[in-house]
Amino acid sequence: MSRIFLFPGQGSQAVGMGRDFFERSQEAREIFNLADEALGFSLSRLCLEGPEEELRLTSRAQPALLTVSYIAFRLLRIKPDLAAGHSLGEYSALVAAGSLDFAEAVKLVHNRGRYMMEAVPPGQGTMAAVLGLDYQKVEEGLKAVSSGLVQVANWNAEDQVVIAGEKEAVEEALAVLKAPRSVLLQVSGPFHTSLMRPAAEKLRADLEKINFGDPAFPVISNVTTREISSGEEARELLYRQVFSPVLWYPAMQRLRELGVGQAVELGPGKVLTGLLKRISRPWEKTPALFNVEDMNSLESCRQAISG
Repeated sequence: MSRIFLFPGQGSQAVGMGRDFFERSQEAREIFNLADEALGFSLSRLCLEGPEEELRLTSRAQPALLTVSYIAFRLLRIKPDLAAGHSLGEYSALVAAGSLDFAEAVKLVHNRGRYMMEAVPPGQGTMAAVLGLDYQKVEEGLKAVSSGLVQVANWNAEDQVVIAGEKEAVEEALAVLKAPRSVLLQVSGPFHTSLMRPAAEKLRADLEKINFGDPAFPVISNVTTREISSGEEARELLYRQVFSPVLWYPAMQRLRELGVGQAVELGPGKVLTGLLKRISRPWEKTPALFNVEDMNSLESCRQAISG
């Protein structure tokens, strides 16, 4: 039975995340200190105490989630057969797989978040979740939008698609699509669209300065939905990921082909295991799902897996 580790992306952050690890593990405190030193500010204090408004900022949320997810991975001390991460979570997966150095990755995602915030002026872009329509219907509907650029940004489940682009175009798209339910997201920009190309070009310069090793276990790419097998491939796909849709639903369908029997979400919340529970309902055999966000859930997961 193969096992996958899943690493959450932006939106899963919450003030207090990692507190239990920090209070009960010297190793966790050391990893938080590494992040603080790499960034030049107290990420640990921000995770543990907030304020929430600052933690929500893309340039803060991304290194915070990476750090807490990496701590959960290190403390669990179990190796997966493969891994995947949602957007920012792909960096966490590559750090866990030894392809990226943790301190380098923390600085990298801090810059990534800053570049993404700077790519489109505040108020000009937005994102919206479209619920109850499949990917093909959303793609077809977007062709009728004439007021600006709008694209699919995330394909999270069969009937859960996130669109993003220029604010007026996203609003027009929602009127055109007439989905059973739609929600404008409280984000700082139209992520994973071609409007993010300026951010991707800045990030490419940073990516070129960093050494990428071959991952110790395969990491499923958000861009290709296939396993990343080399450090050079990881570097290129992280560049492309900034302006490409996150193809989470087809990536998770890959688990069915690979016969994955266990999935562990490492980091705050249960967003990804929740999605996988929905996605895997039609499968002949659904994976056993676990999450690790504090010492109690870590111990429960370890006992269930080793038992």
